[in-house]
Formats: sequence, C-alpha cells, structure tokens
Amino acid sequence: MSGGGLRLAATVLVFGYAFLYLPILLVAVYSFNESRLVTVWAGFSTRWWTALWANETLLGAAWLSLAIGALAASAASLLGLAAGWVLARARPFPGRTAFATATIAPMVMPEVVMGISMLLLFVGLERALGGPGRGLVTIAIAHATLAMAYVAVVVQSRLAEFDRSLEEAAMDLGATPFTAFRTVTLPLLWPAVAAGWLLAFTLSLDDLILTQFVAGPQSQTLPMRVYSSVRLGLDPQINVLGTIVMAVAASALIVASLLTRHRADGTAETR
Repeated sequence: MSGGGLRLAATVLVFGYAFLYLPILLVAVYSFNESRLVTVWAGFSTRWWTALWANETLLGAAWLSLAIGALAASAASLLGLAAGWVLARARPFPGRTAFATATIAPMVMPEVVMGISMLLLFVGLERALGGPGRGLVTIAIAHATLAMAYVAVVVQSRLAEFDRSLEEAAMDLGATPFTAFRTVTLPLLWPAVAAGWLLAFTLSLDDLILTQFVAGPQSQTLPMRVYSSVRLGLDPQINVLGTIVMAVAASALIVASLLTRHRADGTAETR
C-alpha cells in the first residue's frame, strides 16, 4: 500500500474510533460536571456522584442487575459448557444439526422474537402452576438462554484445539473418563469457561429489549430504569451511572481478553 493509502486508512480509522469512543469519554467527563445541564460545563464537581449513592431507586436497580447477571452467567456457563462439549466431542447422532442450530440460534435471533416467545411461556406457566409471576428468576432464565450460545461457541472453539493426548495419558494411568475430565480437561478449559462467564455477565447487565418482555412490575433492572429516566429528561446521575457501568464492562472484557490470551499461551505450551 502506498503512503497516501496508508494515510487515508489511518484517517478513517481515527475518525471511526473517535465516533465510537468520544461520546463514551464525554459521558465520563460530564459525570464530574457541576451544572445540572448535561451539555453545559460549569466546573469540576463530585456532587452527582454523591447524589447517586443516595438514590435508592437506581442503586436498587443496579444491585438487581448485578444479581441477575451473576445468576444468568453461572447458568449460561454450565449449559454452554455442556452444549460446547457435545458439539465438539460427541459422536454423530440423529438430530445433531438441529441441536447445533438450536444452540447457536439465540445469537442471530431478534431479541423481540425471543422476548415474545418467553413472555407467552412464562405467562402460560404462571397460569398453569400459579407461580409468583415474572421477576428475577424469569429474567435470569431469559438472559441465560441468550448468553448460553456465546459460552457454547467459546467452549467449542477451545475444545477444537485441545490436545486430547493429555486425557488419553490420564486414562492410560488408570483414571476414569470423569476423573480425567475433572483433573485434566476442566483445569485447562476453565479460562474459556471463565471468559464465557464474563461475556454472559456483560450481556445480561446490558440487556434491555429481552428484559422488558420477561420482567415484572416490581423487577426493574438498571437498563430499564435508565431508559425510563432518559425519556423524562437526562439526569446528571445517569452520566455517573453510565461511567460506573462502562468501567465494570471494560474490566470484564479486559479480564476475558487476558483469560483468552492465557488459554492460547497454554495451548501453545502443551503443543
């Protein structure tokens, strides 16, 4: 590529990243704004950070989202681990293509369609069983269903490059298949599972569309609270909350990236 082409590519890249990340940076900067007007800088202040800690409504929604995210990510990790194992290791069986399609479908299916279908399911179960209604559990189930596909893909890709001679060596020494999985495979697989858990947690923490269908009136997650608040006018506390959420999500992505790199390094060492 010529010098002019390199400069053009660099310019496009800079403008692209600025378009993506400059608004996020402005949210963090204006969270320390003295003025109540979110677009007018009036000086540095931490008043809105202090006000947020006294806002029980937003903090309650944040804690609910964290609890749902942890529960959904844990369930998605277990289900994704099992699905990824079947896709990577199981012998061909009738319906394998349908199983693989059903596992990956949540990644490409519109969340509106998933939300409507799950709403009908939960309403039907509520009427048939007389349960407590929609709330934390139904949201966690919906989020786990969505995130399971991502965990399964991560686990399947890790198992595709896994050195099976390590498992065979353990079984040659007298270990049962389950013991070999527990003592050899799972410790080498855990970075992929952990990365999948963090990805599922981030997806759950961020989800709005699916949550609106399966949440009850008393289960307002953080994205739902923020969305309803923004429609009535942007509160400076939203900037503070957005900064905190971005920090949590960025930390999760960084940890997931480090775990993925550790996984790659471990694979290279075993080879």
